[in-house]
Order: sequence, then C-alpha cells, then structure tokens
Amino acid sequence: MSQKQDAKVAVITGAGTGVGQASAIKMAELGYRVVLLGRTPATLTETENKLPAGAVRLVYPCDIAQAEAVDEVARKVEQEFGRVDLVVNAAGVNVPDRSLEKLSLEDYRLIMGVNIDGAFYLAQAFLPMMRRQQSGTLVFIGSVSGIKAGLLGGPAYAASKFGVHALVQSINLAEQGNGVRAIGIHPGDINTPLLDRRRVVPPPDTRAKMLQGADVAELVAFVATLPPRVVIETMIVTPLGSAAGL
Repeated sequence: MSQKQDAKVAVITGAGTGVGQASAIKMAELGYRVVLLGRTPATLTETENKLPAGAVRLVYPCDIAQAEAVDEVARKVEQEFGRVDLVVNAAGVNVPDRSLEKLSLEDYRLIMGVNIDGAFYLAQAFLPMMRRQQSGTLVFIGSVSGIKAGLLGGPAYAASKFGVHALVQSINLAEQGNGVRAIGIHPGDINTPLLDRRRVVPPPDTRAKMLQGADVAELVAFVATLPPRVVIETMIVTPLGSAAGL
C-alpha cells in the first residue's frame, strides 16, 4: 500500500546499531518516515522497536556492497513513498588484522566493498529521485582516518574513508545545479560495535569518553535540516581532548 504523503523520507544504512540506529531514532523523532537498511534482520528489529510510537518506517535487510540490492531498495522506496529527502550512509566495517603487514586480500575487498563501493552504490541508486525532485541531502559517515591516515584504522579503512571524502566533493560539484547536497561527517572514536573488531577492545571507561552514536545523530539531524541553500561539505568531530591526534 502506498504511503505517499508530504512528510519527508530518510533512508538510513547501518541502521541496526551505532550511528545508524541513533540517526534513525532521531530522524523519526523529527517526523521523518524512515527506511532502515542493514545486513542483520535481528538488529533492524531492535531499532524498529526503539522508534517513537506511530513512526512510519520500512525495514529492508540489505548489504550495500551489493549494487543490485541497493537498486532494489531504491525502487521500493520510490514505489512506497514517491520521494527521498535524506540518505544517511552509516554502514561501515573494519577487521582485526588490519595492519599493512597482516591485511589479507579478502579483508581488503570486504572493507572497500562496504565502505566505499557501497557509498557509491547508494548515491547512484538514490540520486535520480533527488534530481527529479530538485532537492535532497546525502550524509556519509566517514572517519578522521579519511582526513589523515593513522595506524589504528589501517590502510584499507583509511583508503575507503578517503574515498568517501572525495565522493562527497564529487557529488557536490556535479549535483549542485540539481538542488542536491552531500555532507561528510568525519568522527574520531565512536562507542559503537565496530570497536569490538579491534585487536585490543577498549574497556568500558575508555568507551564512555568517546563520541556516542547519539552525538553523531545530532549532527546528522543538524546538517539535514539546514536551509536548502546551505551545505557543510566536511565536518570533523572528535572526543574532547583528542583533536590533536588528527
């Protein structure tokens, strides 16, 4: 059944946990109809259960590293809502053996497939709707590792996030005449399940001092609700006291 209305539509990847989950909750609180994408149905259900009562949502298990799956979701969103106002790409992966010495070809392809290929597939799938509307915002959750590479993130993660930085700039150059804007939010350490993929998992007291998913979700809401004439192309946000590490 079609749910075409005037309310805005937000598509959010990585919506099962962390920044994606927090962004879905925040945008639903602001009255957006939310489309939850993620690879794990169980965590998407957890997010769905956290949404405010009465929130309009669609849930699609989807691996954004698969272009055909992303295209299919875009078709379903257009059929159901007839529009898309916000795409938030919060999906991201890394691996424990991420150093240049230990990184395997399989893990390299996994990281690049999700972190940069998936970002490109999302843009390609949803930009046609935004062009027709002559409006739309794409928010990509990058990393400070995409601004300055570091040993902790590893070369594949850094390369993928540098790619996100370039993709944002390229979208703005190409689509500004269509009323479409792209924003890269590049956080430092965030307390999300991705930390559990580190060789040494940070303890709870350290994680409490990091950025939290809700912190980044506030930034997503901020940039998404700016006047259409405004774009903040690059936003770097770090836990207090860690900026010198950039």
